[in-house]
Amino acid sequence: MSIVNSIRSQIAPIHSEGYPFIGAFALLSLILFWVWTPLGWIGTVLTLWCAYFFRDPVRVTPVREGLIVSPADGRVSRVTNVVPPVELDLGSKPLPRVSIFMSVFDCHVNRSPFAGRIERIVYKAGKFLNADLDKASEDNERNSLVIANGGVRIGVVQIAGLVARRIVSFAREGDVVAAGDRFGLIRFGSRLDVYLPEGTKPLVAEGQTSLAGETVLADLKGGDALRTFRVG
Repeated sequence: MSIVNSIRSQIAPIHSEGYPFIGAFALLSLILFWVWTPLGWIGTVLTLWCAYFFRDPVRVTPVREGLIVSPADGRVSRVTNVVPPVELDLGSKPLPRVSIFMSVFDCHVNRSPFAGRIERIVYKAGKFLNADLDKASEDNERNSLVIANGGVRIGVVQIAGLVARRIVSFAREGDVVAAGDRFGLIRFGSRLDVYLPEGTKPLVAEGQTSLAGETVLADLKGGDALRTFRVG
């Protein structure tokens, strides 16, 4: 392998959603260089950060029926039982919920936690509180999805945060997704909630770092055969 190819293999590609922002930061940097050179270098650092923010690395997703993988990079901020949002239509009983907080330094491309059909997508406008606060799940702007497969329904909620002002969804109702497929992103700093079936035991703990499409949140069929993997 050549040195150039070796370097390329270590650099994560940039998601297309990021190009307009990176271009804007780059243009601003050129203007700042013309105004005052030190400001131009600050703009250059911000441009590099923007490119880093919109990175979209390849992930190796464990594949087996019943596996629930993380939909986001970040810190597992809460593992608890709560009543899911009404728009998910998952009932009025408390369900296991895993919340993952994404800082501005985490990759913000969101991936499907479960293989199945997207049964519903509901967007709700709201506030922009700190996404790490528990009440953000009810008060903040959010986009909710339900993924169904064989009678199992998983709820996934994209929650905008204090800095995030835009939830982007690539998915549509009726789409069939595999675990680890990209379904959206949030700009810039936010949270993902995953609602698991009643009685499911989460396999992650608060404070743990998760990787979208790789970290296993739960196993609905823990006694089944060994898992396989897919790269995407």
